[in-house]
Amino acid sequence: MSTNPNTDDFFATVATKSDSGALRGDYSQADANYVVAQNWEGYTPAQHALWRRLYERQARLIPGRACDVFIESLKALDVSQGIPRFDRTTDALYKATGWQLVAVPGLVPDQTFFEHLANRRFPVTVWLREEHEFDYIVEPDLFHDFFGHVPLLFNPVFANHLQEYGKGGLKALKLDGLAYLARLYWYTIEFGLIQSEAGLRIYGAGILSSGGEVEYCLSSDKPRRVPFQVERIMRTLYKIDTYQETYFVIRDFEQLFNDTAPDFTPFYERLKQQEPLPANALLAGETNLAANHLV
Repeated sequence: MSTNPNTDDFFATVATKSDSGALRGDYSQADANYVVAQNWEGYTPAQHALWRRLYERQARLIPGRACDVFIESLKALDVSQGIPRFDRTTDALYKATGWQLVAVPGLVPDQTFFEHLANRRFPVTVWLREEHEFDYIVEPDLFHDFFGHVPLLFNPVFANHLQEYGKGGLKALKLDGLAYLARLYWYTIEFGLIQSEAGLRIYGAGILSSGGEVEYCLSSDKPRRVPFQVERIMRTLYKIDTYQETYFVIRDFEQLFNDTAPDFTPFYERLKQQEPLPANALLAGETNLAANHLV
């Protein structure tokens, strides 16, 4: 993604416009909730071929790097041969965790996004990047949304967390807390790492759909890898135009769910009185985990 690096209001400003200044996607057919028909029959053979190439690249990268539940769910989805049909995935997903996929033309307003999550609906963009964007995409497309996010929705704990996050987002809009909640989303749902018995693994969709950061986040000595702490994350700025300088590590999805369950109102009030931390900060007493080192 690429946009103004001086802001970190993820939902309102980050990756909301293409380089031309206009939102991508056809919004003319969207309903009041920004939902459209997927029109799977309209995808071209070239688009299905591009999907296969994107899938094949990531499928080669994620073994031993992605968390087990992601790999297992992705395999069960069986979407390696072409762009998936959202309705078929929804049938399986609803049976597993009560979630549905809804097709959207592209980025949607904050209120709409949170309302979808709060009602166990995950918005998936219908347009796929073009060939020249194979390695770099300005704003989230179908491949990012589906490949990166959907497999983890089959995990009941993560699925419940995402619904509660949506409810929290609706509340944050009323409390001027969106910037802080955006940082939490960024460092967990998009760029989170998780422990496993074999070492650190990835669960963040922004990494899992990336051709380069999959390896970098686990193996490079450059970034920080810090144990998960909610208020610390909410205070930390993030990078939108480079690989992350810090990754936060959860023990398991139960920790993610439980630690984000409290009312964030007092968090927001404290954070408003503090300067944000730079993306590469390491505070006194914090552990900076070595690559694939367990907490």
